[in-house]
Amino acid sequence: MYTCPMHPEVRQEGPGMCPECGMSLVKLKTVPKRSLGQSPKLRLGRNSGTHDRHTGHVTQDFLKKFWVSFALTVPVILLRDEPFIPLILGSIVFFYGGWVFISSAWRELRGRSPGMMTLIALAIGVAYTYSVAVVLTGRGDSLFWELTTLITIMLLGHWIEMRAVSGAQGALKELSKLLPDTAEVVRGETTESVPLEKLQLRDVLLVRPGSRVPADGKVVEGDSEVNESMITGESKPVSKNTGSEVIAGTVNGTGSLKVEVTKIGKNTFLAGIMRLVQEAQASKSKLQLLSDKAAFLLTIIAITLGTATFLFWFSQEEGFAFAVERLVAVLVIACPHALGLAIPLVASISTTLAARGGFLVRQRLSLELARNIDIVLFDKTGTLTTGSYGVTRAEDSVLQLAASVDARSEHVVAKAIVEEAQRRGLKLLDAQDFQSITGKGAKATVEGVEYRVEGSESAGAETTVSVVKGNEKIGDITLADKIREESREAVQKLKSMGVKIAMITGDAESVASWVAKELGIDEYFARVLPQDKSAKVKLLQERGLKVAMVGDGVNDAPALTQADLGIAIGAGTNVAIESAGIILVRNDPRDVAKIIRLSKLTYSKMLQNLFWATGYNVVALPLAAGVLASQGIFLQPALAAVFMSLSTVIVAINAVLLRRASL
Repeated sequence: MYTCPMHPEVRQEGPGMCPECGMSLVKLKTVPKRSLGQSPKLRLGRNSGTHDRHTGHVTQDFLKKFWVSFALTVPVILLRDEPFIPLILGSIVFFYGGWVFISSAWRELRGRSPGMMTLIALAIGVAYTYSVAVVLTGRGDSLFWELTTLITIMLLGHWIEMRAVSGAQGALKELSKLLPDTAEVVRGETTESVPLEKLQLRDVLLVRPGSRVPADGKVVEGDSEVNESMITGESKPVSKNTGSEVIAGTVNGTGSLKVEVTKIGKNTFLAGIMRLVQEAQASKSKLQLLSDKAAFLLTIIAITLGTATFLFWFSQEEGFAFAVERLVAVLVIACPHALGLAIPLVASISTTLAARGGFLVRQRLSLELARNIDIVLFDKTGTLTTGSYGVTRAEDSVLQLAASVDARSEHVVAKAIVEEAQRRGLKLLDAQDFQSITGKGAKATVEGVEYRVEGSESAGAETTVSVVKGNEKIGDITLADKIREESREAVQKLKSMGVKIAMITGDAESVASWVAKELGIDEYFARVLPQDKSAKVKLLQERGLKVAMVGDGVNDAPALTQADLGIAIGAGTNVAIESAGIILVRNDPRDVAKIIRLSKLTYSKMLQNLFWATGYNVVALPLAAGVLASQGIFLQPALAAVFMSLSTVIVAINAVLLRRASL
């Protein structure tokens, strides 16, 4: 169990970011007996109810503490020459406004993760202890006005930071908002509103027009169109009628639906997505690992430099009070909050963008790798092609006759012919005396004339069917495993990005060659058994290529694992494919180009944030230490607090700009 140093009420299983302030969670030594709920809404980091119910409460506490501290700071500044009034008011500010930083530092140290709160606590603790000692001994000048000003500004800065961070994050928050709080369960002739956690399997729900679907289920009555864009990325409403499956969180259209619940709690599609998002937020990319090390190193540097600064100025004529002031300024300016947020904020937003774009990031390292991919290896069947026969060439009159003969046939070729005739709106003619001819085709009498639909020799990837009247051939129909139109667009987009395309299939050489030629694929591997696919991936890697493999995650699992980037197709509700770092929610190869583009955008933003997070430290730390003291230039602790908070806000705002990106 992990918690936030700043917000102890935030708890979750596994590492991650605080939804309030964005700080890295630290490990608890003891796990509370009360376990997290199983509903998706209860897995958002809080152990005391749903996230939405408490959002903003802690944030507003900081604003309240700021106003109280501000009101007490004014007389401290005005009466700073009086010994006891600043002591009394300063003590109130320290314990009321500053104690949150002390307790947060204690949680950081207990979690063996010293950082921002540790430095702030050291700064205000040293200033307060020194000031109390001055008043009690009557020797020296106290730092109460600097202390109260520092705490007040830190409270305001942290409140502003939390608002900025809260706006920058949102993957889990947005997903949690998809679910309604209650569902209408059909009880005989009436309906009863019940909380989601009380739903049971096989309950029948009434989903009214415009409302959200409360649980995964199957339509048992009604017709409507459902907007699934927030779940699958599909922009067009999807038609739903009796027997159709619906997903919790999607929005019903203009018709009413009665839905039988088939999945609840952690087994729902949305819960599966949220688990993947949590995994992504808990995982770390190379850049984040680098920034984490840098943040820890900065903490050590700050304490070391602060100590050295204090010792240097204490040895000079300026005296003990000035040395303490320089120590406090160094500790405050070096707070690594911006550095710690630089990468996680961007990663959190990119996770949300990915979900909106129709794919889910399980491992951030996978998304980071995508920008360097040289070649994408697609599994053919079901990815680039539909995996079923379809008519590629046929005249309407010939197709109409063939479909009329094959209307009662169960053969896959016959079904494809009938489906194409229906798609074209051709009326099927009345057929009599239907007879299936094993190994050849079928025959029937249409409008008093006998017609035969016969198969002929296959040429390459195509199968040709002839319509014959007596001894006269009326015409031919050509069929093949249909190439998806999305595949053509996907190949074009990837090639425009400088990425090569390869295909792997268990089909014959002629089939693979035809599909590759139709789509403009650079190279292909035919007649490859499932267990040999990973060897082909390795072959590409031995040529120095970074390989992304796109497959279904079942027989392609070894290849997905071998590839530099495994992209699994999470069609239906299979959202827990362990062999891939990224999962396509819908079976759309065009989303692969989106992955690469998002990877490049994310990496660019991460570098920008690292620049902002480290750049100000390079300039401000020497100033805080007093390197320009000879010029009369000093960085006061309160101003250091402003700069520290400002750097965090800049990082958060820069991360938010990623939301405007178009994939």
